[in-house]
Amino acid sequence: MAGLNVSLSFFFATFALCQAARRLSKALLSEGTYASFAREVVGAAQLGACCLEMRVLVELGPWAGGFGPDLLLTLLFLLLLVHGATCDGAAANPTVSLQELLLAEASVPCTLLALAAQGLGMQAARVLTRRYWAWELSDLHVLQSLMDAHCSSTLRTSVPHGTLVEGACAFFFHLSLLRFRNTLPIYRVPLTALLVTFMAYTAGPFTSAFFNPALAASVTFQCSGSTLLEYAQVYWLGPLTGMVLAVLLHHGRLPRLFQRNLLYSQKNKYRTPRGKLAPGPRDTPMPGGGCRSRETTREAGRQLPGSG
Repeated sequence: MAGLNVSLSFFFATFALCQAARRLSKALLSEGTYASFAREVVGAAQLGACCLEMRVLVELGPWAGGFGPDLLLTLLFLLLLVHGATCDGAAANPTVSLQELLLAEASVPCTLLALAAQGLGMQAARVLTRRYWAWELSDLHVLQSLMDAHCSSTLRTSVPHGTLVEGACAFFFHLSLLRFRNTLPIYRVPLTALLVTFMAYTAGPFTSAFFNPALAASVTFQCSGSTLLEYAQVYWLGPLTGMVLAVLLHHGRLPRLFQRNLLYSQKNKYRTPRGKLAPGPRDTPMPGGGCRSRETTREAGRQLPGSG
């Protein structure tokens, strides 16, 4: 259990350092810079570091530490719970940022900045976590340091099947974000953590269930076993397709690209009388647009708040 205690200490230290970095960034940077860049860097670094350490426990823990799947799944759920509660609204996932772009909730420059921040955070997490492994504080880290230079691919199925698995995971993940985005965080965060844990259990043996292009690029793209094009098809194209389908199914359209609903017909609430009514002497003419016009414009432009 010594190896598990070392990993738990790593998780606690990661969350504490990232929380301190958030508070320092809020104090030193403007609100816009923090929200569009610093928050994403810290959130991605937190997620990436925890995922890398969790991968050590999943791959080496069962035979080197005697860890069962129940322990690993419980630990994964708790990590996702803490991450969701502390990420401060950071997406830490390129497909989530692109979803906000498709929903017309974020501009193109802000989205590009967020994508760059997420990539930077993931790479920083990889560099710092590998330095931590080099300290060899546990037997698991000794083994990981020896195996790190010759890591194996997380893609353990065919490319088409892997693309389908990652796309399906992303589809259900983004559909849950869209469905529960107005739900209170005290309910939304556990539901999301439970869903991701379930998908990691069911899809993990095939692709490790990343459905996060930046995380997959940081963890597995440098490993042997598949080409860069195959990795990109599974871990980039698959989640992106799943996200687009989730937005299309939930909204019936892609608000950034189409104003007209492509899937669902919108019926008028009020029936138009067939006969022509003659205006009475006391009828007062109403302006053409008025409040209804402004309300319609308001409804068309209204967007739901983003989710963590």
